Amino acid sequence: MRLLRMRRPRERPEQGREAVYARPSPAPDPLAEVRRVSHPPLYIDFLNALDVEALKLTDAEIIAAVEAGLAAQGRGQTEIEPRVHLMPKAGANGHFNVLRGAFRAPIARAGVKVIGDFVDNYKQGLPSEMGLLLLMDPLTGVPTAIVDGSHLTDMRTGAITAIGAKHLARKGSKVLGHVGARGTAYWNVRLLDSIFDFDEIRVHSRRPESRDAFGARLSADLGKRVIVTEDWQSCVEGADIVVEASRLNAPEPMLKTDWIKPGAFVVPYGTMSAVELSLTDIMDKLVVDDWGQCKGGPFGSLRAHVEAGKLSEQTLHAEMGQIVAGLKPGREREDETILFWHRGLSLSDIALGHFMLEKARTMGLGQRLRYA
Repeated sequence: MRLLRMRRPRERPEQGREAVYARPSPAPDPLAEVRRVSHPPLYIDFLNALDVEALKLTDAEIIAAVEAGLAAQGRGQTEIEPRVHLMPKAGANGHFNVLRGAFRAPIARAGVKVIGDFVDNYKQGLPSEMGLLLLMDPLTGVPTAIVDGSHLTDMRTGAITAIGAKHLARKGSKVLGHVGARGTAYWNVRLLDSIFDFDEIRVHSRRPESRDAFGARLSADLGKRVIVTEDWQSCVEGADIVVEASRLNAPEPMLKTDWIKPGAFVVPYGTMSAVELSLTDIMDKLVVDDWGQCKGGPFGSLRAHVEAGKLSEQTLHAEMGQIVAGLKPGREREDETILFWHRGLSLSDIALGHFMLEKARTMGLGQRLRYA
């Protein structure tokens, strides 16, 4: 016979117990209506390296954009914080630079650039400096654009060198000596030549294949002979303008002070110092891009000079922005020997990045990405 299991009847909770299990009603939220109101869609403009190349910026456009940024800095219309460095220490010969700044006028942009500096990248067929620039609204913090930082860094560095020479080199300078063949080196020489139309351009770098290719590229693009030298001395000795953009693994005094002729304009900006401690002793004026940035940190061509007190607030003539804005004099005599040390400004990145975005908009270049 089959037995049937009887179910126990479900107990109905007592009236008093029901209140124990009941979920309490939420308290009124006075901000609920505000939270339900969503903001309009937010977009980021993106320029990759191909877009930046397609802009085909002229020499004059690059110099004008960066010079406008320097003038704003000189007039006190900007904020800049010294760059910081991230050392990955992962067996690679390099580090990351993090640059930060903001404009109040004449443009409303804040920005952060992260750019790698990895000396051995050439072994993999890569540029030593690669990165991105993030631009934001300085009033709300909303991200507004991302721009390739590699081409931008090369161009703005060359522009800073050229603008320095425009204000501090002799107007009749006709011989350029340039050490270094990395990405920024090309724009140094190209933009300097756009101002001075040199009679003689000498270049040198450590690796023969690098310096030969560099000289050939410059000769083809500038339409003039470029002398490739096998050593530092024959490159820089007696030149009107000397640029040191070497790639040393450690500080080493490769550029001798005795090679600098009176009245020359000298720009050392290698990450590791390649100059003698006596270099600043022969200078009539010492100029930097930003003293707050130059006086600290582990790297820089004149780091030892700062630590030794040879370059200080007392010996500093001016920041370049003050000269561009007309607040401090540039070159005043033909016989002045002048040094300009630039470490690279976030403000120059932001100014040039802004110009790139404006030109890209007129040309229909770049991508528009939904952010939020």
